Amino acid sequence: MGAEAVAGEVADQAKRRRMDVEIVRNGSRGLYWLEPMVEVATESGRLAYGPVAASDVASLFEAGFLGGGKHRLALGATGEIPYLKLQERLTFARVGIIDPVSLDDYLAHGGYRGLERALGLAGMQVVDEVTASGLRGRGGAGFPAGIKWKTTLQTAAKQKYVVCNADEGDSGTFADRMIMEGDPFVLLEGMTIAGLAVGATQGYIYLRSEYPHALGTLNAAIATAVTRGYLGENVRGSGKAFRIEVRVGAGAYICGEETAMLESLEGRRGMVRYKPPVPAVEGLFSAPTVVNNVITLATIPVIIEKGGNFYKEFGMGRSRGTSPFQLAGNLKHPGLVEKAFGVTLRELVYEYGGGTASGRPVRAVQVGGPLGSYFPDSMLDVAMDYEAVAAQGGILGHGGIVVFDDTVDLARMARYAMEFCAIESCGKCTPCRIGSTRGMELIDHIIGNRDRAASAALLRDLCDTMTNASLCALGGLTPLPVMSALKHFPQDFGLVGERT
Repeated sequence: MGAEAVAGEVADQAKRRRMDVEIVRNGSRGLYWLEPMVEVATESGRLAYGPVAASDVASLFEAGFLGGGKHRLALGATGEIPYLKLQERLTFARVGIIDPVSLDDYLAHGGYRGLERALGLAGMQVVDEVTASGLRGRGGAGFPAGIKWKTTLQTAAKQKYVVCNADEGDSGTFADRMIMEGDPFVLLEGMTIAGLAVGATQGYIYLRSEYPHALGTLNAAIATAVTRGYLGENVRGSGKAFRIEVRVGAGAYICGEETAMLESLEGRRGMVRYKPPVPAVEGLFSAPTVVNNVITLATIPVIIEKGGNFYKEFGMGRSRGTSPFQLAGNLKHPGLVEKAFGVTLRELVYEYGGGTASGRPVRAVQVGGPLGSYFPDSMLDVAMDYEAVAAQGGILGHGGIVVFDDTVDLARMARYAMEFCAIESCGKCTPCRIGSTRGMELIDHIIGNRDRAASAALLRDLCDTMTNASLCALGGLTPLPVMSALKHFPQDFGLVGERT
């Protein structure tokens, strides 16, 4: 977005004017349409200006922005910007506020309080807090974190592991990246708490290769944490050891599936394992392993610091706490919004996202990544809650939301889902490996009006097979975007008037 050039120009202008300015690169707050954003720390709080280009910096100095001077790019107090003010930031409380690689800054903003409390609790007490919070896996599956932890804790073994799944590969998602680049210590703290709770001494972060900046930030934070005694052989003088290493994947989407990721970590091709046994019992190197997503682990510190019941007060039904919803696609205001479960898709798309960037009507919204369903505008009042979205034939997934206006061709988007699966399949099971390729062919037949009705019927039958017979969620969920497109947008397939 040009933030590097803006920071450089601020330094140059300050030097020319002989002004003493401290520049802190604090990363993104998640208000992407206002970036690069420059915040000035004043006696009355932080004031924001944006989006700032390098060519705007001289005029900012001339306007006296260091003292909060008026300027066409002035946004007022950062915390009062409605997009931010209306959120419930628990996991992302420090993101965009602190210097990501400064441990002192992290501590000054409440960091490591969860770990300090955890060190005074027994492992089962920590697990009980996580269970009480209702925290479910934020990677997409929504499995209760407390159950995983309890299983690993109660499985006897000489060696146990904690693995963070940071292979964030869904289209329109970037929450993991924002945590790792904007507040890496919160992830390290969450992993350390998990390790101490279940008796693990080694942690791994499996990072997608497309995140080089996250790699550098994580390694810098790990080195500092080791030096300061928050990681290593004697965590905070407790006599307990916990170490963390980063491992970089090779770009395979399938390695976002936990068992394929473990295979990759062990040095083999990323292919899905049969279950049982589950990783909590027999995971990395056949040892009991806690496998959680970045956001799940980054949420642990606030839960342990303030208690499971505090976190449980947010959300609805069986979906407790908050989730980072990532707004992308054809939107005026793309970005990250952390809200308690229960906010509607319409609120996210229109009140936060501002509607389409093109100004045209919203036609479809895909929720849950490339394997998520397409929701028409008439269904946008669905609550963002695991069960509510599932009841409408969708998945919440990793919280990715991609918006399309009325120029989108849903038949071609459905074909893309099958093509994506064909490219990314590990090839271990037939429904996924062969079904995705046959799915592409059938959609081509439908679009080309070659035995359209018969091809559509066969496509539905194929999707049923993939859903019920695939070994993992890649093949099992690929039918969701296809079937939702057929159901809600039959005209794009030339099936208007036919029973879908």
